[in-house]
Amino acid sequence: MSDLHAVVFDFDGLVIDTEWCEFATVAGIFAEHGVELSIELWRTFIGTTDHPHWADILEESVGHAVDRAELVPRRRLANWDCARGLEPLPGVIDLMDALAADGVPIAVASSSPADWVVAHLDERGLLDRMVAVCSGDEVHRTKPDPALYLLAVERLGVAPGRTVAVEDSVHGVAAARAAGLRSVAVPSSLTSGMDFSAADLVVDSCVELDPQRLAGLVRHPEP
Repeated sequence: MSDLHAVVFDFDGLVIDTEWCEFATVAGIFAEHGVELSIELWRTFIGTTDHPHWADILEESVGHAVDRAELVPRRRLANWDCARGLEPLPGVIDLMDALAADGVPIAVASSSPADWVVAHLDERGLLDRMVAVCSGDEVHRTKPDPALYLLAVERLGVAPGRTVAVEDSVHGVAAARAAGLRSVAVPSSLTSGMDFSAADLVVDSCVELDPQRLAGLVRHPEP
């Protein structure tokens, strides 16, 4: 598989569907305060940390300050509890196994902090598969800025143009493209229907992917 030097996976919404947990736990706090969190607004936040904190949006919605010292830790715990019960999304493990069999190194590049990403990978026995784990707290700007993907290819020691990013968000696809990687969009439950025209390939799940198909992308994008 000499054409394909490496594959870099996003994490949230791609390896496991934590994006829904993120939204649902914040939406629950909003509901407690008698307001609705717009799912359309939340979708624009997916894949990046470059957006207002949800507590800022809540305060603006209710017109007064909220008890952040109580709400933020409670919501964070609820999010962890929700995500712990999630299995890897369809096709993810099989794709990782196939890449390993072909000697293609893999990494993760996520806008989320390292403690979140590493803990969930470790709980599912996936951490040792990664040559590198690049997280949002290691760069000045998260996706759609290319910094995370540039860091990933640097740690992998591979050429961006021979590397494929697998993403579930528009911001992630933009970051990969800006870094010079090919990209595959695998929309999640929250990003389905968004404009992924910038991706080299869009599929419904990782079940549709294999090393040969990904290698084809580094030779030429699919139409």
